[in-house]
Amino acid sequence: MDAFLYERPASLDEALRLMAQPSAKAIAGGSNLIDLMKGGIERPCKLIDVSRLPWDQVETLPDGGLRLGAGVRNSDAADHPEVRSNYPLLSRALLAGATQQLRNMATVGGNLLQRTRCHYFYDDGFRHCNKREPGSGCDALQGFNRQHAILGQSEHCIATNPSDMAVALAALRARVLLRSARGERTLDIGDFHRLPGDRPERDSEIEPDELVVAVELPPSNAAGHSQYLKIRDRASYAFALVSVAVALELDEAGRVTRAGLALGGVAHKPWRVEAAEAALAGRLPDDAAANDAADALLAGARGHGDNDFKIELARRAVRRAIARAARGSTL
Repeated sequence: MDAFLYERPASLDEALRLMAQPSAKAIAGGSNLIDLMKGGIERPCKLIDVSRLPWDQVETLPDGGLRLGAGVRNSDAADHPEVRSNYPLLSRALLAGATQQLRNMATVGGNLLQRTRCHYFYDDGFRHCNKREPGSGCDALQGFNRQHAILGQSEHCIATNPSDMAVALAALRARVLLRSARGERTLDIGDFHRLPGDRPERDSEIEPDELVVAVELPPSNAAGHSQYLKIRDRASYAFALVSVAVALELDEAGRVTRAGLALGGVAHKPWRVEAAEAALAGRLPDDAAANDAADALLAGARGHGDNDFKIELARRAVRRAIARAARGSTL
């Protein structure tokens, strides 16, 4: 690990001033950044410790939605009464991620910003990784790519986003609030993370001097019909091969009035397709509707050899998650 300077700002304004300095990185729980620094993947000259800032609150919004401060620990967010009651999908996704010890350290903001867990990216023994060294190539394309993307990939990168939380946020249509010394802006969660294109070194649209300050959830009536299904190689502490977040709002006849549907483990960002949600609207969430939604969600899916199986796995997972959500959910 390279030497670095350490600063602990007393206020958000001071933190933003420090973030404007070259090669500064914010650190809260550090559950991902420290690993990257140990491996020589990240080499910040200065760490800005934002873990003590007063942004660890969960607040109800005037419209009935919910605001999660960026400093809220994953374990606290998962167990918060408002999250459990009104957004159980998010609670389930958080509890599916990592170990209790890591959830006690990791924050909402940090979870959004975690880097891909592609082993070619983490291991500098592999020479070709466009994410680590732009222009060097992608060893995963012709290598062992069982964990890699089947949607939204490019010839430059087939890595996947590892977050469980972000998949639930995509299905719930969350917004990400960003702030820098230059001002504030808000991005829909679907616009926050990037597809690799020809710039795979950029995982998200956040600028180097910006901080995630909060995540806002719009009001939802899907608490009783939501589901987070995570399929992985082992039951504990494993990243998703495929995950599915489903949030259904139903009328008295059981027909879908509004649907949220997103896939994880399959792309460089949580994968949400409006056409897939539209395939459920106005219909009973039965097998036929679920098949149509899965077809729309997986349109254009393409494997790379070792991960070909993920296409059918994702299709079945979507159908199962919709069926479970339709039957009703409890937490």
